[in-house]
Amino acid sequence: MQKFITHGGKAAPLYQANIDTDQIIPKQFLKSIKRTGFGANLFNDWRFNSDGTPNEDFVLNKPKYEGASVLLAGKNFGCGSSREHAPWALEDYGFRVVIASAFADIFYNNCFKIGLLPIILPEEQVAALVKKAETLEDYQLSIDLENQKITDEYGFELNFPVDAFRKYCLLNGLDDIGLSLQNAEEISKYEKNRPGWKNF
Repeated sequence: MQKFITHGGKAAPLYQANIDTDQIIPKQFLKSIKRTGFGANLFNDWRFNSDGTPNEDFVLNKPKYEGASVLLAGKNFGCGSSREHAPWALEDYGFRVVIASAFADIFYNNCFKIGLLPIILPEEQVAALVKKAETLEDYQLSIDLENQKITDEYGFELNFPVDAFRKYCLLNGLDDIGLSLQNAEEISKYEKNRPGWKNF
């Protein structure tokens, strides 16, 4: 898993409450257990018209937000099914950070497992960031995970909460497998000393 220490990038606003995982990545695209390739169908039903052409009115199709890597979302983002493909699609598209006032629990947990940082801020702060992203050109946010701080070039500065263990995993690029491999020597020693008859 890629480490997350600091990130700076363009912010795109998708300020709508209760965006569920089927809107993030529709069910017809859940054809792989690999984490790659889902970005092409992120928000598919909103990004594309019925004939497959880009929907020019959708925020991520606007030139202003091309290359955005910070998503400003509405409350209860990622509700619905527990599919891991939703954060996979966001990461594969190029997002490193999602900011909202509230996330669905399973989606929130799944983000940390792949190195995507979900940040919870007060609703009024999210709304203020959305307004800047909508009105300013090339609005950028800087996220410092170690100091748990978000800043912009206009004087905005705010600390955000994050669980200490999740923070440790992100800073060190440790997913569940990586955490287990930290004890590889002990695991190997146990396996060597394990009686052979227990392996059947």
